[in-house]
Amino acid sequence: MKQNIAFVTGGFSGEAEISYKSAITIEKNIDKERWSLYKIDITVDGWFYELSSGEKREVDKNDFSITIDEEKIIFDAVLIGIHGTPGEDGKLQGYFDTLRIPYTSCDAATSALTFNKSFTVAVAAFSGISVSRSVLLFKNSFTSPDESVKNLRFPVFIKPNNGGSSIGMSKVNSPSEELGKAIEKAFKEDDQVLVEEFISGRELTIGVFKSKGEIIALPITEIISKKDFFDYEAKYLGASEEITPAKIDESIAGQIREAAVKIYRVFNCRGIVRIDFIYNEKEGKPYMLEINTVPGQSEASIVPQQVNAMGWSLQDFYTALIEECLHN
Repeated sequence: MKQNIAFVTGGFSGEAEISYKSAITIEKNIDKERWSLYKIDITVDGWFYELSSGEKREVDKNDFSITIDEEKIIFDAVLIGIHGTPGEDGKLQGYFDTLRIPYTSCDAATSALTFNKSFTVAVAAFSGISVSRSVLLFKNSFTSPDESVKNLRFPVFIKPNNGGSSIGMSKVNSPSEELGKAIEKAFKEDDQVLVEEFISGRELTIGVFKSKGEIIALPITEIISKKDFFDYEAKYLGASEEITPAKIDESIAGQIREAAVKIYRVFNCRGIVRIDFIYNEKEGKPYMLEINTVPGQSEASIVPQQVNAMGWSLQDFYTALIEECLHN
């Protein structure tokens, strides 16, 4: 008998648009012979499963079930495809934990921690992982742009502290009125803003997941942005070149893989995560930028490219993620 898998998409933030793009790829590549897949759309207006007729069935949040033709459907596992809140920040994970339903992403604690960029770099630095110097700004106590970043070297990146997809992110090359505008732009997305020193080097990113208890590092991708940095447009609208596998020396690739596996262990990750790095050639070492615990799965996304480069089909990959969460 096939097991019931709930695939959750949507979300409460601007990143829902990315979730729906990922959903197309994931739905297309799930092994329907093995799993009965039910797509659940989680929005601010409610949690719904849509029948083929277009009629919507609301999810019973008491036990995360749906009823179709008077039959109550309980789920054996949840495949999480929500970028942003509540699927990437630990909220849904905590809910599923209370119901004892396994899911494919990192647990609630890791998801919440890595969703906060400042906490992530602090834990990474404490664990001996190289990260950029940064300062955290709070909206309710923010006064002067120049005073806030006086101890940082320019250029700097300014980004909302919580969230992903590079929404609200800017690069500022020198102290100027642009600094205040960039901070204001980031504060529109979040009440906390992270300002980080720019690290020069090659931008490399790598997917890491666990299958049958083994941590597997996917082939590395090098990102060459046509913009000044890897922003939302570069990430999702084609304004970047992504080379998979990256054309880098094995010595560099080895450092990236080693750092990525260490980060996966340090942060107690589960499922598929994507870790972004800058490799500083002058220092000969990688700097961790951030950890994405629900990386994009659309056709334009990096993880599907890396899975294909490893020689796996996406169907094999999603099957491995579901199996791992069921047997974890």
